[in-house]
Amino acid sequence: MSAMAPTSRTREQPQGDEEATADLRLGEFQNVPTLTLSEARLLINAVMDHRKQQRKVAETETLIKTQDYLDVFARFKQKENIEAVERMLATHDELEYFERSQLGSLCCESAEEAKTLIPSLSNKISDADLQELLDEITKLRNFVE
Repeated sequence: MSAMAPTSRTREQPQGDEEATADLRLGEFQNVPTLTLSEARLLINAVMDHRKQQRKVAETETLIKTQDYLDVFARFKQKENIEAVERMLATHDELEYFERSQLGSLCCESAEEAKTLIPSLSNKISDADLQELLDEITKLRNFVE
């Protein structure tokens, strides 16, 4: 009997030391400002509008797919709401930029859900304070959008 060749390739180990677990390690991206999906949508749309006015539009397949993705998953569409969420999140300087952008993008309903999806929040903010923040974000999403 001959030896069978493996049916899959060996999995390549990640090169960096980035990890978004209970111990948030983002390597070179630690302490770098990040955007929520809503902020990214707003920014890309503004750039594209400017380019259209300048007649310098080159819509690639990747850009179109990115815009489609952001149209579906950005929780806030109006600039005023996006800015209000950012102001709310910015008051929590105990949280990393990454954690704030995740909270603004995921729009979790409960502190338990948020801490499950963003494990690094566990020892940074109390459940009560986190729930209060999530409730305020939800109010903006439900009553204004």
